[in-house]
Amino acid sequence: MKNPDSLSSDTAKPTDEPIENEVGGRYAKYVLGVLVIVYIFNFIDRQILSILAEDIKADLGISDAEIGFLYGTAFAVFYAVFGIPLGRLADTWVRKSLISVGLLFWSLMTALSGTARSFGLLAVYRVGVGVGEASATPAAFSMLSDYFPPRLRSTALGIYSSGVYIGSGIGIFLGGIILGGWESLYPDTAAAPLQLKGWHVAFFVVGLPGLAMACWVWTLKEPRRGQSEGLITPPHPHPFREAWAELSAILPPFHIVRLISLGAGVRGVMFNLVVGVAIVLVALALYELTHTGAQWVALSIGVYAAFCWAQSLALSDKATFAMIFKCRSIIFTVVGFPCIAFVTYGLGFWGPPFFQRVHGVGAAEAGTVLGLSAAVGGWAGVTLGGVLADRLRARFIRAKLYVGIASIVLSLPSALGLLLSDNLIAAYVCNFLFALTSPMWIGPAASTINDLVMPRMRAIASAFYIMMVTFIGLALGPYMIGQISDAIVATGVSSAQALTTGMMWGLGAYVIALIALILAAIHIETDENSRLDRAADLGEQTV
Repeated sequence: MKNPDSLSSDTAKPTDEPIENEVGGRYAKYVLGVLVIVYIFNFIDRQILSILAEDIKADLGISDAEIGFLYGTAFAVFYAVFGIPLGRLADTWVRKSLISVGLLFWSLMTALSGTARSFGLLAVYRVGVGVGEASATPAAFSMLSDYFPPRLRSTALGIYSSGVYIGSGIGIFLGGIILGGWESLYPDTAAAPLQLKGWHVAFFVVGLPGLAMACWVWTLKEPRRGQSEGLITPPHPHPFREAWAELSAILPPFHIVRLISLGAGVRGVMFNLVVGVAIVLVALALYELTHTGAQWVALSIGVYAAFCWAQSLALSDKATFAMIFKCRSIIFTVVGFPCIAFVTYGLGFWGPPFFQRVHGVGAAEAGTVLGLSAAVGGWAGVTLGGVLADRLRARFIRAKLYVGIASIVLSLPSALGLLLSDNLIAAYVCNFLFALTSPMWIGPAASTINDLVMPRMRAIASAFYIMMVTFIGLALGPYMIGQISDAIVATGVSSAQALTTGMMWGLGAYVIALIALILAAIHIETDENSRLDRAADLGEQTV
């Protein structure tokens, strides 16, 4: 049985590929660079809503919770749900083509957001952005895991993941510049072309370039699946049939037909329906508590779809199900890291409104300072986390989880300083330090998931991990902070103080994250060392 970590790039290199395509070689680095740019586009289109939030709220007359819903849940649920079938498609089809088509679609949806004149229509376009963006990261994780060997995987995925913060920073920066510039040109929006407001123009500006970027991605070369570990996986004969099977597993009423065709029986179907009813009851209770129906309807649809997918996977691909759901390290990891994301998404989204409300800065200044802080600090932090995890991994098998724990410990003081400081400069400095330390976990987290499954399972495992990050971090983080802020405002407290309090409460997710990562660290050595044996017992080819 082969030890993947001992394989050199020469061993893993396909003999029928040109030399520049070798694992970890020049072409691999080129592909990494292109995919980083794709991820930057991904987060520019996603994060720009943050700096536009105050203008959109005023224009459409919506609350903090509703703007949190637009940024988080409307996008996140469909991003997570469609990530499952698109993850399966990435495991069976041409990954670079999938990324290209997805980029084309989400860029179009972003541009169309500039035509929205109502909360409902903007929510529809945000759903479209979520569906399109769901195509990118599972496929990119899988491609990069084939282009880079295990010893460099955290570094490669960390560099790729730096696109989160570069894109977020550019999105905030561009949004602020566009808002300020458009207001200077057209202080009276009635005189503006087509009566466009600054936030409409911002969506056009960031969405349209993605259409050209999609053509560039189409030119990339597809690596042989499993080449970085010498576990070459042959092409799948029916990729779209497999993707439809995954999609039908999460779409009512097709999911019932799918369960029956897989032999679930009456008991399996009844169990599915009982869980569905339980989810509806919980959603109704949460609606009675918060009175935000769209949030809990969307999230309950997502959670039920995720359960249907897992139930179907247990019947259709027992090996993949067991490698994911019966691995304690993965289960604790997909709770711990998403709880960090709850904090980073929550504070990242509400950062610009916080500085506008608490410190009285304008959108242009907030966009410039916070955008550059996110881009520079986030890029440095996520890259540092990946490099550090790979270097320490040579000495400590738990190194990747240790880096995640360190990210919590190092970022908490700066988060508190950001929220509690009365001095604007001190708050800006703390914000930069938070941007530097809070994303160190991203590369090690993605790498840990990929390390614990077989090559043919990587995109679907990554889609599951991203789904958890999306549900816990993106769908709940910005919304819950906004909901807490609205509830406090209702008591007569100022919107500035209410938002500060909501963000402080959001930091509580770090406690859950810390406990889960410690538990994952306890089991990671056993789970990594037994990966090939467990896969072989499940009928997988491991040599």
